[in-house]
Amino acid sequence: MELTVAQKLETLLKLQSIDSQLDELRKLRGDLPDEVRDLEDEVIGFETRIGKFKKEIDTLEVELNGYRAGKKEAEKLIQKYKDQQMNVRNNREYDAIAKELELQELEIQLADKRTRETEFKIKNKNTEISDVESAMANRKKDLEVKRKELDVLVAESQEDEKKLTVSRDKAAANVEERLVNAYNRIRGNAENGLAVVMVKRGACGGCFNIVPPQRQADIKDKKKIIVCEHCGRILADVDAVEIVRR
Repeated sequence: MELTVAQKLETLLKLQSIDSQLDELRKLRGDLPDEVRDLEDEVIGFETRIGKFKKEIDTLEVELNGYRAGKKEAEKLIQKYKDQQMNVRNNREYDAIAKELELQELEIQLADKRTRETEFKIKNKNTEISDVESAMANRKKDLEVKRKELDVLVAESQEDEKKLTVSRDKAAANVEERLVNAYNRIRGNAENGLAVVMVKRGACGGCFNIVPPQRQADIKDKKKIIVCEHCGRILADVDAVEIVRR
């Protein structure tokens, strides 16, 4: 059965009352939910950085193994060339082998240099990981404390919040979806969460701008949904002050 405008406004007022009570319950938690989320994001950020450093270390380890393998290969070649040098037939062959020996000695020096540089980089990366892990451990401790505080506050209000949420769902189900969506949109844009208000002392209960007497009379009649021309909130009714038509 189609609700009258008066019934719709009454239901919206009830919905607003429930939402305001839910807002108050959540307000008791203060900034704790945001603090918990921020700490969780920070811990994730630390974990991401550690993962990145470990991948960089893996790459450096591969390079390091390559330098060490290159050095061993150069050492083998040096031994080979030295053996060959003992059996040369002329100075030309001796000089050629000597150049190869010199080249492999340079390869060993270069491998040693790159090995030291890479080991230094790995050491620095491990130091960075240690620093980040230390900072992350501290954040995790803070997060654990904040979560416990939040859990206590949530537990204290959980039953009330559950009942209010059930009541809200029932109230919202009694109004067409279009109107509920409009209500949610207005409420989302309002700093104080008020989407449906009364006219009190001749002014909008949301933005406190004056509502003209004739408009107050129309609101009182409840023949159509009327919104404040200043803030866009739904004006559900007028307080007990007598309205005089002009």
